[in-house]
Amino acid sequence: MPNSKNTEFTCLPNRPGVGYKPQHFADIMQDASPVEWLEIHAENYMGQGGRPIAQLRHLAEQFPISVHGVGLSIGGEGPLDAEHLMRLKYLCDWLNPASFSEHLAWSTHDSHFMNDLLPLPYTKETALRVSDHVSQVQDVLGRKMLLENPSAYLAFAQSTLSEIELLNEVVHKTGCGLLLDINNVFISAMNQKTSPIEYIDQFPLEHVGELHLGGHDEDEDETGAMLLIDSHGREMAEPVWALFDYTINKSGPRPTLIEWDANIPEWPELAAEARRAVKIMDQITQ
Repeated sequence: MPNSKNTEFTCLPNRPGVGYKPQHFADIMQDASPVEWLEIHAENYMGQGGRPIAQLRHLAEQFPISVHGVGLSIGGEGPLDAEHLMRLKYLCDWLNPASFSEHLAWSTHDSHFMNDLLPLPYTKETALRVSDHVSQVQDVLGRKMLLENPSAYLAFAQSTLSEIELLNEVVHKTGCGLLLDINNVFISAMNQKTSPIEYIDQFPLEHVGELHLGGHDEDEDETGAMLLIDSHGREMAEPVWALFDYTINKSGPRPTLIEWDANIPEWPELAAEARRAVKIMDQITQ
């Protein structure tokens, strides 16, 4: 059952945000429009001083901040790293972000950390383990978290649940929210030859606290078939924009992040992507 001690996160505005990059600091401070909130990767701000923390404190005075974790290994078989979790708590305690999120993935084995977000078999055992870890995170942080759907390149033969069934179980057991990554939905559907529209139709949109939009690259697998890679290194593809349009016409506007983590563009190009998201959002509110 949901833990009654968990506090609701402060809502982000139902407008676009961007993943903050230090090279954009001056542009953001001069004129951030149409961006209304910023997201950071938690692991980049776990120190206690220096320019990154000083800039983040300054930004937090003017913008709602979303903290996105990439290193908790929520789906890992072992226990969560207690030291990592306490560093995360320290960050969230002083920053008091509007939202905290992590991935449905694993990245640790014994004492080893893999710099990747690795997939999970979708089983009752996985759902229980992920739920236990999500509950632990929420208890330590004292706040509700969002769990993000991953990008998938394969499916496990031992899976007995669909991805959405597993996410629903975790939400039911923990009271957490969900982060719906539209680009990940499209990538997974194309790689596994399923329908992204059917995925959105089945997704529990009432639990979504944030949407993500990102770019992807095209590659080939060993058979020569197309393989989409979640690169976050370019502008959004047209089918992803169309899927975003479809999603918010069903859900209504949601806080929407423009993710661009590699090959970082100049601020005007990033702001243009956010402006396009605004245009789509405004069309459904008129």
